[in-house]
Amino acid sequence: MTEFKGGCLCGKVRFELTQEPMATMVCHCTSCQKSTGTAFSVVSIVPDSAVKMTGEIKTYADTSADSGNAVNRSFCPSCGSPVITTAAVMPGIAIIKAGTFDDTSWLKPSAEIYCSSTQPWVKHADGAVQHARMPG
Repeated sequence: MTEFKGGCLCGKVRFELTQEPMATMVCHCTSCQKSTGTAFSVVSIVPDSAVKMTGEIKTYADTSADSGNAVNRSFCPSCGSPVITTAAVMPGIAIIKAGTFDDTSWLKPSAEIYCSSTQPWVKHADGAVQHARMPG
């Protein structure tokens, strides 16, 4: 079995998952574009009870989500790497920034969300289901 461990750029924040992620997705929403500084965010979804984190994190409550509820974007205060997100509309779920895994060779997005905000020069992931917004 693949070990699901990772952390921030400087190594002060580390995490380990006690189970395999349920899904990996690409989010093209404008909030993810701004928080990552690029065209999209690749994330893995896991129950928050399966995440063991060490190190100090800082959290920004992003209230620009469609639902109007806060999306809590947590990052390392030393290097600024975004690491984990939680959202009120998805209780009990942790959204791990996929690029923070030590080994990313297993990543294969199964879905893309907020495709209506996709940058025109971005190609979609092969075989991934595409949703214009958040699936309901």
